[in-house]
Amino acid sequence: MQFTADQHLLKDLNRMAVVRQLSAWPGQSRAALAESLQLTKSTVSGLVKELIHEGWLLEREIVATGELGRRPTPLFVDPGRLVLLGAELGVEGVQVVATSLTGDVLARARAPLDAGRDAPLALMRAARLLTQVYARLDTPSQRVIGIGVGLPGGVDEQRGHLHFAHNLGWRDLPVGRLLVEHLRNTPLQGVPLFVQNDADAAALGELEFSADGRDPLIYLSLGLGVGAGIVVEDRLLTGAHGLAGEVGHTTLEIDGPRCSCGRRGCAEAMIGFRTMLPPGEEGGGLAGIQRRLSARQPDSTEAVARAGRYLGMLLGNLCAAYDPGRIVLGGPAVEIGAPFLEHAFRTLEAYASAAGVSPPLVTLSRFGVDAVAVGAAALARYRLTRPLIAASRLAAAA
Repeated sequence: MQFTADQHLLKDLNRMAVVRQLSAWPGQSRAALAESLQLTKSTVSGLVKELIHEGWLLEREIVATGELGRRPTPLFVDPGRLVLLGAELGVEGVQVVATSLTGDVLARARAPLDAGRDAPLALMRAARLLTQVYARLDTPSQRVIGIGVGLPGGVDEQRGHLHFAHNLGWRDLPVGRLLVEHLRNTPLQGVPLFVQNDADAAALGELEFSADGRDPLIYLSLGLGVGAGIVVEDRLLTGAHGLAGEVGHTTLEIDGPRCSCGRRGCAEAMIGFRTMLPPGEEGGGLAGIQRRLSARQPDSTEAVARAGRYLGMLLGNLCAAYDPGRIVLGGPAVEIGAPFLEHAFRTLEAYASAAGVSPPLVTLSRFGVDAVAVGAAALARYRLTRPLIAASRLAAAA
């Protein structure tokens, strides 16, 4: 039997619908899958057989209960055979993780950037770390099916192109093409590679590897810069040019401090690390802030509290714009803890109370310092398991 392109797409849609259904509700039987996905039992049985053979799914033995009749065999996403790789290229350096399809970290590696933050050298280092992490896998039984990369700036994912990364001094960089070239003639040659903004990637990590389905979901990244990843009805909101979520460059104060982008009063300039440190110490980062707070220096305590209040203002603006069901805070700044975050939560509560609404659930990322790298791995899973989105993106680019 010869399949048309539409039939291939339909089969792929059904295959990945089975995978996503078991990701959200593990342990279902073939009959339950057929009912929930509105497919015939024979179709589901055939798809499940293929997916088990390829390493996507596994079935577990039925525990004997003494009841009469045959009990349905529960199915699960296989956490052992298919592997995702995720890389973060950030201000602090390059980090790479290997994860299972269910988000468990199997291996990791990290390397600093060179002093000049040379972009080609950083990409070469990222490719080297990817191959090093791959070498740590049990390659006879494990197979890498996708690679994701998170970058701190505006990204055109369709082209794999970085528009800008102000805090790294990078602009107009064909990241996807350069990484593919660096991975040529390695075991990772030909593996699908996806490039996205770091906060967008981290948002997908929360979407793909979390059981909480509240929608919309916003991931807010806090550190030297500020950025957001926004997911609405299972779709990553990237905007017309891949620049959606650049909330670090929305204005919180007219004629405020100058931002790295050249404008004044941006959220990054009011909330980022630089605003929490005195002049001359702006490069101290998290360690410098924590050191000054430990010494109980009043100016630093007030600077951190002020940044927290501006964070609360930004959270209030995001609530007004998107009415999120959940906001996840990540990035190194969350490690400052109560001196920073309590002021943000108090300000958000005040804004919500004044508007007569309840604030959304606000949590910290469960992945901590791995949030972007794990999110980059989730980016690969997100794209691979949603073939209709991929098809529509290809059609739009044609």
